[in-house]
Order: sequence, then C-alpha cells, then structure tokens
Amino acid sequence: MDVLTFTDRGIYCPAGDFFIDPWRPVERALITHGHADHARPGHAHYLSTESAAPVMRHRLGDITLDTIGYGETRQIGSARVSFHPAGHVPGSAQIRIEVGGEVWVVSGDYKIEDDGLCEAFEPVRCHAFISECTFGLPVFRWDAQDDVMAAINAWWASCAAAGKTAVLGAYALGKAQRLLAHLDPGQGPILTHGAVEATNAVLRGQGLKLPDTVQVTAEITAKTHPGAIVLAPPSALGTPWMKRFGAVETGFASGWMRLRGVRRRRAADRGFIMSDHADWAGLNAAISQTGAERIFVTHGYTSVFRRWLETQGYDARIVETEFEGESVDTQDPQVAET
Repeated sequence: MDVLTFTDRGIYCPAGDFFIDPWRPVERALITHGHADHARPGHAHYLSTESAAPVMRHRLGDITLDTIGYGETRQIGSARVSFHPAGHVPGSAQIRIEVGGEVWVVSGDYKIEDDGLCEAFEPVRCHAFISECTFGLPVFRWDAQDDVMAAINAWWASCAAAGKTAVLGAYALGKAQRLLAHLDPGQGPILTHGAVEATNAVLRGQGLKLPDTVQVTAEITAKTHPGAIVLAPPSALGTPWMKRFGAVETGFASGWMRLRGVRRRRAADRGFIMSDHADWAGLNAAISQTGAERIFVTHGYTSVFRRWLETQGYDARIVETEFEGESVDTQDPQVAET
C-alpha cells in the first residue's frame, strides 16, 4: 500500500487529504521546517512543530497555522501523523504517517550530528523512508563540529591581528545561529547582517540562547567595532554592503566547501566545511536506522545515491521535487524576503 503519492503540487497523503512541504498552493500543508523551499506561502492551512512556528510566522506573515509537539500523535482523516526531530535547524521535523499499519516517514532535511542548538535527530522506524541526498556522494564527509569551530575562531583571531574584519557567509536561518552559538565572544564583537539578526530575534524570543550581537547599520564600521567578525548571508558577500568594513577577509561555511572547484568559484578567502545536511555516512546511518526496505531519494545526487542503495539491497527510487537543499550559489532563500 502506498501511504503517500508524488504529485506536481507536492507529496500527498490520500488517506488524510494533506500535502507535505508542497510547492504549489494547497488546502492543508504539513511543514517539516521553515526554510523557504519547504515552507511556502499560499496554503490555506499549515501544520508545523511548535518550535518551527515562530520562524514560519516571521517569514510568511498572517497564516492559518496549527502546531504540534514532537512525538504527539494526531489523527487526520484515516492517517495517524506525528512529528519527530530532524536535527536540521531549530524546529525541523521528520513527519511520520501511518495508515492501516503501514508507516512512511518524510525526512525533510536532516543531519544526525547533534549541533547543540536544535533538537537532535531521532531515527524513526518505518516501512518507507523519503530521504534527501543533498550530499549523497562518498566525498562528502564532515569533520567534527568542535574542530570546525576551532578553525573558525582561529581564523577570526588571525584576521583581527592583521587589522582585518572577518566576514563569514552563512544562511540566515540555522547555519548562522549554529555558528553564532559556538563563536568565542571573548575574541571581539560579533556583528550581524539584518537578515541574520531578524532570525536571531525570533529564535531568542522562543528561548534559544545565543551570544550578544550587534546588527550592522549605517553607523557600524571597522573603526567603531575593530576586531569584529560579521555573520552575513552568502548573497551579501562581495557586495557594496561590505565596503564599510574596510580591509576584510571572507569565509564561507558550507558542505560544498569540500569540493575545491566550488571553493574557487565562491572566491572566498577561506572555506569551512560545515553543513546542516547529513553527509554520506550520515545518510547511510539514518536510512539503516529506519529499518525501511523502500527508500525514495530526492534533491541531491539522486541517481548515484539510488544506485548505491540498490547495491545495499534496498528498493530505491527517485522522487522529483522542487526542494533545493543547500545551494552551491550565493542566493539565500531567507534573504529574498528581507
């Protein structure tokens, strides 16, 4: 029995008459997390986790939004639905759907490393698992977060010693706060682009503990805040907005920094390999822990990853969606609306 079907509007559950992360307007949308490729405007009714709701309201405005706690079960039509931590960004969830004893799970985006900021990933047993594979190649293997953050803090210190401002590119929801939570505030001021600071305010409002930051305004320069590090969306790097900081070094935190060609294309002074998506080992571990026999892969290296899963004995298929994963390019979907 197919609990879910795949349509031109999104992933659909006939038994509950709802969609999961639909990319075209629908009557009822269950949302895994607040990134713009998963939580889109125009739906009549939304359902998300309680901790994803503030960001969704910030981004989407006056929407009809209901919330659910992690692990809470809700009956929608003849489908039993529950949300479980995905470890991607604060409030992110995997969505479990059970119909007639058959269990399917939609992962949304996920990572299995506990970053100390968002709710840690929890494997969910199921018969069929819909998995992203943004980084579904063996070359993508992440270093421990503590090691990456030590390198970032050392880079910031070296920039300050050279009289330069360190400008670090990171997505405004999730990555920026993860970095912020592990920067050493004793090294100097931490400045933020307006898009990052707006998201910081929302997350602080729901109780997340983040170091003090200063939003960049017209009055903020390298002279007013010497030795600072700046957190900005990737789309701000290399723009006139950065001129106020004088001599700078730029860094970019992304899983794509594992590829030398991408590092060159981004033209950042430093690349730090950090992603809010699972790496090759994480994808394989998460899938194994579900116990699922049927795996549907979406947004990423789908062809390669499907073939690999087939060699491991899975019934693996590709699902075409409009999800983007972690973009190689500069545009941050959170900034387009800020």
